[in-house]
Amino acid sequence: MKPVCLVVGAGAGIGGTTGKRFAAEGYHSVLCRRSDQEGLNTLVADIQADGNDATGFLFNVTNEGAIETLIATVEKDIGPIEVVIFNLGAQIGDRDLSDTSYKAFERCWHIATFSLFRTASVVCPLMVARGKGSIIVTSATAAVRGNAGQHAHASAMGGRRMLCQSLSAEFGPKGLHIAHVIIDGAVDAPDTLGKMLGEERFKTLRETRGMEHDGLILPEKVADTYLHLAKQHRSTWTHELDIRSFTDLAWWNH
Repeated sequence: MKPVCLVVGAGAGIGGTTGKRFAAEGYHSVLCRRSDQEGLNTLVADIQADGNDATGFLFNVTNEGAIETLIATVEKDIGPIEVVIFNLGAQIGDRDLSDTSYKAFERCWHIATFSLFRTASVVCPLMVARGKGSIIVTSATAAVRGNAGQHAHASAMGGRRMLCQSLSAEFGPKGLHIAHVIIDGAVDAPDTLGKMLGEERFKTLRETRGMEHDGLILPEKVADTYLHLAKQHRSTWTHELDIRSFTDLAWWNH
């Protein structure tokens, strides 16, 4: 039975690409996303076409019991979860305080922070019992720097960062590697940046900054980094790192 890499938030960018990378490394990749059954099927089929193992699930993390049921199903029917890639975004857009409703603020927290808490609550005891496991959490610049229009997002992502630190403090000594990865820049991903900018603007950005210019963060290279994190020796675990293109300034220089 192969170890499982559970990807929570498996779009066509970092999540799906990382699932494909782990599958090529001998994991059974379980790809989970909220919507787009056709897109999910395509990701799974691409992995299987390479002779590797993948399964897809559509689920909404904000639904009561959804995460807990999913993890129980994977453990029972597919195999032991050795790596969790927690890749859920929680960006609701650039909104003034007056345009940020209580519901939007709370939903952002539910997706970014509470859903990670629920995932960890179920999967950490399973990993501890086996004496190993990794939880790699995709995060954002907003986790370390608030900004105008980011009231909900920055609050939720800052909470995500602190939760990772707390999980690491409790479960690191028990053999679990918790890594918080700050994506400090634009990712060449049609599911996220592409939808945010629209087809024409995204195409222009790719042609001027991406592609051979390497000015956009490439999901394939992020996947390589995540695999490295999952395979790190425990004497040199990385608990937080930030990723950006070579042409971008770090968040503290903006």
